[in-house]
Amino acid sequence: GFSPSFLQVEPGDTVTFIPIDKGHNSESILGMIPEGAKHWKGEVNEEFTVTLTVPGLYGFKCFPHFNSGMVGLIEVGGNKSNLTDLMNVRLPGKAQARMMEAFAKTSPRQPATN
Repeated sequence: GFSPSFLQVEPGDTVTFIPIDKGHNSESILGMIPEGAKHWKGEVNEEFTVTLTVPGLYGFKCFPHFNSGMVGLIEVGGNKSNLTDLMNVRLPGKAQARMMEAFAKTSPRQPATN
């Protein structure tokens, strides 16, 4: 799986995916990135860097190992306003369970202010 499978970064930060073993890639999951953000898809076996500028949650996967639960989550700018959108996306069994574990690691909700 991805190590770590959950990251917290700031807007404008870059994240580099480095394949330690053969046969892996990183790509964003359809419907699991903030509105206005760009999807990414790295090539299998290649190091891939993405710059995340839009605050929110980004779900990602290894395409060849998606069904076996190789997924991860990035929280950008302490923002999880799109959490409900991500939770509504149905993933294969093991991927769903791993993503739920990642959701539990996100920042606590900030109390609403007037």
